[in-house]
Amino acid sequence: MKHRFMKLVSTCLSVIMLAALAAACGPTTEGQSPGKNEITDQLGRKVSLATTTPQRIISLAPSNTETLYALGLGDRIAGVTEYDNYPPEAQDKPKVGGFSDTNIEVVVAMEPDLVLAAEIHGSKIIPQLEARGLTVVALNPKTLDEVLDAITLVGKITSQEKEAGDLTKDMQKRIKSVTDKTGRLTEEQKPRVFYVVWHDPLMTAGSGTFIDELISKAGGANIAGDLSDYADISLEAVVAADPQIMVAGVGMGTGEDLPLQFLKTESRLGDTEARRSARIYPIDTDIVGRAGPRITDALEEFARIIHPEIFK
Repeated sequence: MKHRFMKLVSTCLSVIMLAALAAACGPTTEGQSPGKNEITDQLGRKVSLATTTPQRIISLAPSNTETLYALGLGDRIAGVTEYDNYPPEAQDKPKVGGFSDTNIEVVVAMEPDLVLAAEIHGSKIIPQLEARGLTVVALNPKTLDEVLDAITLVGKITSQEKEAGDLTKDMQKRIKSVTDKTGRLTEEQKPRVFYVVWHDPLMTAGSGTFIDELISKAGGANIAGDLSDYADISLEAVVAADPQIMVAGVGMGTGEDLPLQFLKTESRLGDTEARRSARIYPIDTDIVGRAGPRITDALEEFARIIHPEIFK
């Protein structure tokens, strides 16, 4: 169970992340001659796109699927992964496999004119799909700004520019409504926050992760900020940092609440300020780990957790 959960966490946190591509990747405009538009995707690959708007899109990551639906493209989605659960109607779409075990033959049989992939597919899946003549764009944003850029990109290559513009403007407004308030806080007003990804071994989110950025923008100080990426951390280091708030991701896979229960019951955490003040919180792993439109939901939730006196 632990191996499966850790694989899902690692994959989701990798996935969770859509890419900003070149501005020249816009869709076909009237008067364009038949041909190809070349873009460079987040993995640095040169991709030639047909000048016709894609009508059959396969998504190889839940974050990609959420973006497509948010842009009003649900009717153009031909296939999704087994882990796509939002919006609910995504669960009714034909399945093309899991994250890393995409069924190539199923994808080819669906005859898509665009496949939206992720970083995890770079070494094996993408080459196989391209060898079969399919157009694949890999998306892999690493920051909130890059999520906005990626949504804009998807809007351009699917001729949904207006929808993408409206969505990103709303997301920018929501992000700004949080950072305008937290940006005025002093360092002393930023509580120490510990986020647990998994409890055995104890794993957290360091610098360079979405979670670290969300904690920072929400007005907190990540106790694992000196670590890089998703990393193991000793219980002794957590105790020494004395977090004032502890948060655990829940809602994904078997044993979904085990990290949360660990924070609540581990005796060695009993003297931390977070335990003494009962400031231990769950947060939906899907909104934290998927680099799509709901990443702003995650920011707002962190803001409410960290500063309830500011964000009601």
